[in-house]
Amino acid sequence: MPKKILVKDGITYKGTKRYLAMLEKHDVNQIYPVEDAVKRVREVATAKFDETIELHYLLNIKQKHTIRDVLVMPHSVGKEKKVLVFAQGDKATEAKDAGADYIGGDDLAEKILGGWLDFDAVIATPDMMKVVGKLGAILGRRKMMPNPKTGTVTMDIAKVVKEYKAGRVEIRADKTGNIHAIVGKKSTSEQAILENTLAIHKLLMKNRPTDLKGEYMASMNLAPTMGLAVPVDFKKLSV
Repeated sequence: MPKKILVKDGITYKGTKRYLAMLEKHDVNQIYPVEDAVKRVREVATAKFDETIELHYLLNIKQKHTIRDVLVMPHSVGKEKKVLVFAQGDKATEAKDAGADYIGGDDLAEKILGGWLDFDAVIATPDMMKVVGKLGAILGRRKMMPNPKTGTVTMDIAKVVKEYKAGRVEIRADKTGNIHAIVGKKSTSEQAILENTLAIHKLLMKNRPTDLKGEYMASMNLAPTMGLAVPVDFKKLSV
């Protein structure tokens, strides 16, 4: 079936009927105040399921810069994370009482090596890193390798498990300065999406490299799973 065509502002667009209908209602060149962007991103999420809303950044950083931090979101992003903990003895009991979904040692490592990946976060006590170490290639690709810098190698197991269950996320830029973070679902209230967005923005501003010259951010967008990205006027945000 040939794709449909839309001509708008002298530009020819091709796509599905749904995609072109969104283009007709949405100015892809307009930059919105964050409150308006939150409202608009829910409007362009027109799929028949509860679309995920993501916050996207492109940062003007160098390869030497590392942007990586953790945040407990002000509001639920619509999905409770399955937390896996490598611990033994009292720390295993502590993890269970805090709500961890999977707790173990070599048994869990063998399952993961066998292809099992039904979890969203991994935490370990320092003494268990000898077991976790052999999973580096697998967990590293999924950005879930426990790391002291992000607090996922810790003796304070209960605290970190509870944070993940409450909406703890890791915010990190890839080598090209891109960041993607979930801030809610289409069904999430505008206020909750807004507050989650502002919390991430504040965290990123706190992590601006001290030796960076020029503009820190190149772009900021809110985007649903299947819809158009909505540009945010980040220059007018005060955090």
